[in-house]
Amino acid sequence: MSDGTLDRLLVVQDLDTLITQLTHRRAALAERVGLDALDVELGALAAEEAALMARRRDLVATQKDLEAQIAVADERRTGIEQRMYAARGSSTRDLQAMDEEVRHLSQRRRELEDEELVAMVDQEPIDAALAALAGRKAPIEEKANILREEVAQGQAEIDGELEAAQAARAGEAAQLPPALSERYEVLRARLKGTGAARLVGHRCSGCHLELSPVEVDRIRAMSPDTVVTCDQCGRILVPT
Repeated sequence: MSDGTLDRLLVVQDLDTLITQLTHRRAALAERVGLDALDVELGALAAEEAALMARRRDLVATQKDLEAQIAVADERRTGIEQRMYAARGSSTRDLQAMDEEVRHLSQRRRELEDEELVAMVDQEPIDAALAALAGRKAPIEEKANILREEVAQGQAEIDGELEAAQAARAGEAAQLPPALSERYEVLRARLKGTGAARLVGHRCSGCHLELSPVEVDRIRAMSPDTVVTCDQCGRILVPT
């Protein structure tokens, strides 16, 4: 292992820490938090709107069905009336039967019209509720759109920093000995992202615990390329 290898390992660790911090910043943008809250609110409004629209569709379908039934009744009544006019010489019984059916169809038409009116009236409060909901939703959507632009801009800036950090990390990591790199990655995965730490004075910067003076003297007496670990946390420890 050449001189400077452990210093390069610390550079890789610092870049890994930076990448973690940038990733966290990207996910925890203040604008993102505000946007998430607005999206929850918009989701609730969308559910409310969907329920209202479903009810309105049912009423519209009922109205159309009633209109179709009224048209059928009108057509049948017109046909019977035409037969009555054309059958002046028919028997009284036949004329009375046709007249009775005309009255029945007229009564049925009035009943259908009443039901149609109910369906139309029932749509009015739904339309009012939909209009009120649209009024509530508009300013929230406007604010959400502004936040989306701010989130996109903030993420783009962080993405640029991430790309630079990842490129630098790849270049530095490629120069590490494979065995050291593998050992570092195993430790980093096990120890919350920190596989290498500095020995600052008597303290490990990874676990922030102090080593004994004897252990510190032993480590500092070793050659600079010797790989040692913190006896407190197990991280690769590099004297500084």
